[in-house]
Amino acid sequence: MIKMNKFKLIQKLCPKKTARKRGFSLIEAVVGIALMGVAALGLAQLFTYSILVNSRADEISNATFLAQQQIDALRDLTASELNLLTAGKVDEIIDQNNDGTYDYRRITEVQLSIDRWEVKVIVFPGENLGQSADVLFQNPGQYRAMANISTVISR
Repeated sequence: MIKMNKFKLIQKLCPKKTARKRGFSLIEAVVGIALMGVAALGLAQLFTYSILVNSRADEISNATFLAQQQIDALRDLTASELNLLTAGKVDEIIDQNNDGTYDYRRITEVQLSIDRWEVKVIVFPGENLGQSADVLFQNPGQYRAMANISTVISR
């Protein structure tokens, strides 16, 4: 039996390839860059959309806070003060950050029932300044109401 060392045995079992080693061609590189560009563009659109959604959520959160703030203020009023508010809707234009632009429009309605006051507060974006309070109050969905809260106050 002939003894072969390990190196020669490996050479015999795995002969050398005659093809020469090559890198990527220019076409392969351009296609790879194009695919990465398409993926990056999709991610950029996703980031832009998420910024818009977060901005809208912030506006809704602020509007809900303003509506709840109004309801809390009404809960502190006496029965005679609440009766004064039943005469009509309270329409407020709110500049939240004092920059001269009206951010929200808050409309509050208080109605007297037999032994309680039914309160409804709707907050709209500031762009609805030209509409009457009655039209906005009757169609809150059509005018993009950001908060619509109803409650009952009893004494």
